[in-house]
Amino acid sequence: MALQVFHHWRDIGDAAVGAAVAFGNFDGVHLGHQEVIGQAAEAAYRLGAPLGVVTLEPHPQRLFHPDDPPSRLMNPHQLARALAQLGVEKLYLLPFGQQMAGLTDREFVEDILVLGLGVRHVAVGFNSTFGKDRTGDPDAMRRYGEEFGFSVSVSAAVTGPDGLKISSTEIRHAIREGDPERAARLLGRPFAIEGLVVKGQQLGRKLGIPTANVSLDEYVTPRLGVYATRTRLRDGRHLPGVANIGMNPTTGTVEPRLEVWLFDFDEDIYGEVIETELIAFIRPEEKFPTIEEMLEVIATDAGKARQILGA
Repeated sequence: MALQVFHHWRDIGDAAVGAAVAFGNFDGVHLGHQEVIGQAAEAAYRLGAPLGVVTLEPHPQRLFHPDDPPSRLMNPHQLARALAQLGVEKLYLLPFGQQMAGLTDREFVEDILVLGLGVRHVAVGFNSTFGKDRTGDPDAMRRYGEEFGFSVSVSAAVTGPDGLKISSTEIRHAIREGDPERAARLLGRPFAIEGLVVKGQQLGRKLGIPTANVSLDEYVTPRLGVYATRTRLRDGRHLPGVANIGMNPTTGTVEPRLEVWLFDFDEDIYGEVIETELIAFIRPEEKFPTIEEMLEVIATDAGKARQILGA
């Protein structure tokens, strides 16, 4: 069954309610998130119920701390695809604003989870919070489950392959430090930036290194520099490449953005949405004295990226 996405909880129809759900902020759908979703899946099988995920959009941080730097690990489209691959049937992408922020933990459960979604099971992480001032916690969810008639499971912290607790915070730290390999180990897949290809200065095309330019938007900003990459095109092809994430200090400073050079590729993809995985960090962004020196280093970067990617 294809994933269904709902953007509200009121009057969504009988076919949309009654799921066993995982509840929380699933930005990144990392290995810890997958544990919570796995517990919801077990309950869904036991109850003969659909498997759902309940999360908030935008992340509450954007409402409470609007001046903080962007920190997303994935956009809603990537979230939906990742959840569909895990067998999730219903995604409740609920609008978070002042109204929802003002609900007490009890009101949140009763109004949204019970009366709105009619949940039969709720799976949460060990550090899950909900309700005004984050007063709700896993113990509170258990109590409300007993009161309103849904079962509850709580997952423990998940340890990553390097011994660290898996969390979105650790993944963001790895990305900001220029360690995409570590981020991938914690995520269970490479960190990827998805966005619309827009026209830039078009200097790269004139220099024989045409790049696809994509805004970072709400993504966490990776360490500025050059990366070996793999890019998924709209038609499903995955192409190796080398990308600069930065401000182009040599040719004219711009806002930080992704500029990816797809190897052995010469097609017009302006206006298309692409998704670029960061595979390995090659070097920090530099300002070169001349364009010629920049081109020499880019050629070296491309050779390193091809070697890393086996391209």
